[in-house]
Amino acid sequence: MNAATMAECEYCLEGNDLNLTDQMKCDYNKNGYLIVRGLLNDAELQQLHITLEGSDAITKHRYGFSDGEGKKTQMALWSYPGDDVTGVIARSEKVLGTCQELLGGGELYHFESKLMMKEARTGGKHLWHQDYGYWYNNGCLFPDLITVFVAYDRATTENGCLEIMPGSHKCGRIDHLMIAGQTGADIDRVHAIQQKCPPIHVEMEPGDALFFHSNLLHTSAGNDSDKRRWSVLVSYNRTDNDAVLDHPFGKLNKLVKVRNEDILKCRNYTNMDGKEFLDPRNDANIVLDDSVSQ
Repeated sequence: MNAATMAECEYCLEGNDLNLTDQMKCDYNKNGYLIVRGLLNDAELQQLHITLEGSDAITKHRYGFSDGEGKKTQMALWSYPGDDVTGVIARSEKVLGTCQELLGGGELYHFESKLMMKEARTGGKHLWHQDYGYWYNNGCLFPDLITVFVAYDRATTENGCLEIMPGSHKCGRIDHLMIAGQTGADIDRVHAIQQKCPPIHVEMEPGDALFFHSNLLHTSAGNDSDKRRWSVLVSYNRTDNDAVLDHPFGKLNKLVKVRNEDILKCRNYTNMDGKEFLDPRNDANIVLDDSVSQ
């Protein structure tokens, strides 16, 4: 890990091990996120490419929902990591181990993973929201959850990269409402927080990763470019924060951490046993658009 940051909360992975420093932990606690450039190297991205595009083992589970402005977002969402390449990445030391440290060192379990697909010209926007704005309704009593957003394609302002409000996680959970086909944060509160926590765009190259707190406000614009934007997201919850309500996402299940080297050794590209793909009819946070369901 480069000792000097390229910008606040932004680091570059050197080698294949991510060793968190006190400064990195301080940045995360202060701003609610860390950017790690090159978390996945080219060879690991090729492993992901074979898994995501060498077959339809994951993409056949995609479903879509409208952004209310004529565009649509598609995603496939699953509980439990499984033993394919995406599952090994989710259980790797540099992903799972880093999240454990950022959440205080306790045991974590896999809450959900998803493949987000913003296709060229048609990919829809996402409203300002907090992940905990959703997960609170699933019965998680504390915001002790974290998400790792890994860019699979290049993410730019033109193709709808993430936009975040640094420090907004300290505002606590904000009320969320159903708007068009999505659940979004109370827009009046969002506008007020923007004055205190000016938004920034998070442009990313393939393999870059954003680790972010479940209360960090984030959004993304629609994709008006001729370049698609796919990304893989993995979310974890602390085992001592297991949901008190029944919900369709991952239940407490011990994770077996693996070495970073195991990502390249994995040859399971198509067997998704162990995963449970979400039936979109059970996702209360969206209104399903049948025209893009698969």
